[in-house]
Amino acid sequence: MSLKGKTAVVTGATQGIGRAIAEQLAAAGADVVLHGIEPLAAGQQIAAALAQAHGVRAAYVPANLADAQAAAGLVAAATEALAPPDILVNNAGIQHTCGIAEFPAERWDAILAINLSAAFHAMKAAVPGMRARGWGRIVNIASVHGLVASVNKSAYLAAKHGLVGLSKGVALETAAEGVTVNCICPGWTDTAIIQPQIDARAAQLGGDRQAGIRELLREKQPNLTLLPPSRIGDVAVFLCSEAAAGITGVALPVDGGWTAQ
Repeated sequence: MSLKGKTAVVTGATQGIGRAIAEQLAAAGADVVLHGIEPLAAGQQIAAALAQAHGVRAAYVPANLADAQAAAGLVAAATEALAPPDILVNNAGIQHTCGIAEFPAERWDAILAINLSAAFHAMKAAVPGMRARGWGRIVNIASVHGLVASVNKSAYLAAKHGLVGLSKGVALETAAEGVTVNCICPGWTDTAIIQPQIDARAAQLGGDRQAGIRELLREKQPNLTLLPPSRIGDVAVFLCSEAAAGITGVALPVDGGWTAQ
């Protein structure tokens, strides 16, 4: 599943799932443009370490994806920094949990902008070049919450369900053009975005983090394992490979059995 000669752009690539995906793509031979919100020097340091570790080219492009113009310009910025992207991974995301009656409107707007609209703008910018080259891979990191619901996550659910639908639509538009568009739908994964939920459970159990994790997983995820982000990276590499050329428009759960219930 070599990706040598391909250039990938990964949003939200300086930590968590995004960084793991960038690492795995680089390990498969792809050159990688990492997106993040860190200062330029900090992001460039992460990119340099990635390049050195895997013998590929890497660059860093900062952008506030809540801004539509910045999101729309990401592909052009990545092209200038390295090369036109053959692979686009829309991973950047934020979360806020709250009942709808108290849900702040500004948090709704931010979650929809970063988790959904930014992916639309990036895909819109990337697809013409992929079409022209006759090859492209778009992998959108959705969530089990793009397939099923949980309480107090209205904005996240709307964004992730929307991302699944957006991916299916663009997959159909590009199906005969050598471009695939798929979603990965992770369950509980060991990343910063779920830390507040772990902390809340741990607080109920006397501050025991491991007990908080077990309690959180027991509620939803049958394998009772907090997935390492590298497992999501492995799936992304597969979906970008020639082995997955016939797979498009799917929302693939990597969720320890959550959505099987």
